[in-house]
Amino acid sequence: MPEVQKSQVIVRMPKSVALSVVLSLIFGPLGMLYSTVSGALIMLIVTPIVAVPTLGIGLFVTQPICAIWAAVATNSYNTKMLQS
Repeated sequence: MPEVQKSQVIVRMPKSVALSVVLSLIFGPLGMLYSTVSGALIMLIVTPIVAVPTLGIGLFVTQPICAIWAAVATNSYNTKMLQS
């Protein structure tokens, strides 16, 4: 008797770009963990390096960078997921 191949279906939900932006604006690099772990780790190092010497004013630069990076990473994740 021939062996029957079983197929598996893996279902993954796309990530929300809006949620990733909101999380990164509220929590900064920690909010980026939703969209990109490597980007979050990089920004966890960069943010204090920028914020401490500028007495926090540098956060006006790093927070938008986190939000943009999170949006791009989430969009990239969704695109790759839909192609496979």
